[in-house]
Amino acid sequence: MSVRTIATLAIAIVLGLIAVIALNGFLSKQKPPPPPPPVVINHPIVVAAAPISRGVAVDAPLLKVVEYPGVAPAGSFTAINQLTTDKAGLRTAMRAFAPDEVILAGALTAPGGKLSLAGILSPGMQAVSLRTNDITDVAGFVLPGDRVDILLSRTIGGGPNAPGNPVTQVLAENVRVVGVDQVDDQQATNPMVVRAVTVEVSPAQAQTLTLAQTVGTLSLTLRHVDDAMPQPRRSTQVADLGFGSPAAPHVRGASGPAGPTVRITRVTDTTIFPLSMR
Repeated sequence: MSVRTIATLAIAIVLGLIAVIALNGFLSKQKPPPPPPPVVINHPIVVAAAPISRGVAVDAPLLKVVEYPGVAPAGSFTAINQLTTDKAGLRTAMRAFAPDEVILAGALTAPGGKLSLAGILSPGMQAVSLRTNDITDVAGFVLPGDRVDILLSRTIGGGPNAPGNPVTQVLAENVRVVGVDQVDDQQATNPMVVRAVTVEVSPAQAQTLTLAQTVGTLSLTLRHVDDAMPQPRRSTQVADLGFGSPAAPHVRGASGPAGPTVRITRVTDTTIFPLSMR
């Protein structure tokens, strides 16, 4: 191989390397710079320094301030003195707090407030107590915090010669249980046989349930914890049970005059009245 050929080849290799380096530099300038790492801002927030039981006054020795990354939860406190220096007094825990758990205003009473059922009601709602039966009302397994439907069973119609018509209807759906007997602890877990259940309802529902207790029997059906669907059926009658073939109704006036008639059936008793065309 001649010297001229070797020199030409060397020059070509050098020019190729220069072109590759130049191309890499050009492409690197076209790429956007990597985004800067996100800046996490810490906020001071009050948490439990020790276990706090339900009903305990929340005082300074039970609290501490830590740095909380990101946005602080709604209802949290940034300083201990926000909880301890109010002239009305200390707040009371409406539920238990674990160590290092964020203290939220919604889980405390107002300053100087006592632990009571009124403190856990939602704004605009009322509490109504209902008589219960340990057999028909979920056998005592309803606990504070559960969701139930309330049903009314009663007999409508009837008279001296005709029995009434038993009916069960839904009066309230997906209502929250706030107390059983004298217990309103929303973290209660042990089933108990009770004589009364207190539920949270609207003022209109409170009137309906109070009246319903005087005209029939109320019962509770327990909902799944994630079930918020409305009831597909609002009322049930004996005819809806559908067991067997219904007996032939007794017809009064079946041998009456021919012509237009009006037929009235009450349960199994049917009466036919002639319809005057005059």
